[in-house]
Amino acid sequence: MPTSKKPAAAKAKTKPKGSAAKPALLAGGNPQIAKADGDAPVRAYIAAMPGWKGDVGRRLDALIGRTVPGVRRAVKWNSPFYGVEGEGWFLSLHCFTKYVKVAFFRGTSLRPVPPGESKHQEVRYLDIHEDDQLDEKQMASWIRQAASTSGWDGGSGATADPRPRKRT
Repeated sequence: MPTSKKPAAAKAKTKPKGSAAKPALLAGGNPQIAKADGDAPVRAYIAAMPGWKGDVGRRLDALIGRTVPGVRRAVKWNSPFYGVEGEGWFLSLHCFTKYVKVAFFRGTSLRPVPPGESKHQEVRYLDIHEDDQLDEKQMASWIRQAASTSGWDGGSGATADPRPRKRT
């Protein structure tokens, strides 16, 4: 008895028009967002950050926006980047299983120097865990200082790649 098979395309489920697919979460709950410039992809990343990490992302994004008027935003390598037009990127965020990592690309020039060391000479990190109290005054100071320095150029080869790496 012959069996009829439906073409694969017919088996695929379709979403109603106007519905947006929820971004996939990568290892550690980091949202997978396509590389793009502008506020919209960063806001999509933050909206997709799971649980308490989303609250941290919203607070940081708002603080960065208040501290650096006209801040440039983009998503690169599944992480939001913040910069000043013509000066490069000064900060990025990345979700890990137990914390949100804030990377300051010229972190060794900040005072006080953020606590997290990096294998990259100038990069410093701040890891924010679920129960941490965010010192917004100190964070705003670091953001202001970072935005006033020449940032990372995005990989033209002039500086080392400062993308956040999970500490081992």
